Amino acid sequence: MSTASTAPYVERLTVPLRWWVQGTMFVATLWLAMSVSMPAALAWGLTAAILALLALGFISYGGARIVVGDGALRAGRAQIEASFLGTAEALDPDAARRLAGQDADARAYLVLRPYLKRAVRVAIEDPADPAPYWLIATRHPDRLAAAITALTRR
Repeated sequence: MSTASTAPYVERLTVPLRWWVQGTMFVATLWLAMSVSMPAALAWGLTAAILALLALGFISYGGARIVVGDGALRAGRAQIEASFLGTAEALDPDAARRLAGQDADARAYLVLRPYLKRAVRVAIEDPADPAPYWLIATRHPDRLAAAITALTRR
């Protein structure tokens, strides 16, 4: 059985629709500039390649996942067992911005996206781990914090 199907919380940090629209408009602008300055076949070929790279970049950047389940928290490429997790606190946009900026600890593990304004701060209680906390951007901070809290109580 897959982790995602048994997990109480799964979120993928996909890029917003407006990024796709703006990216497509940018590629269309490039096509227009290329179509008047080079042969049509070359302009179309380059435009297709640029569009493919744009899509690959957006899919890759938006592919970060947050999974709470099976006794662990996974955020991006990192994973930590529930026994090492402390309190999980849902942050409003202002608190998340401060904790990612002026009040940040350089040792913290961050999974942030500029298009997500809210986050969850998870205290780390592993003395061997240099990260004092994880700061995880999310669209649903209350649900994520509740899932982490439920995981640590098991």
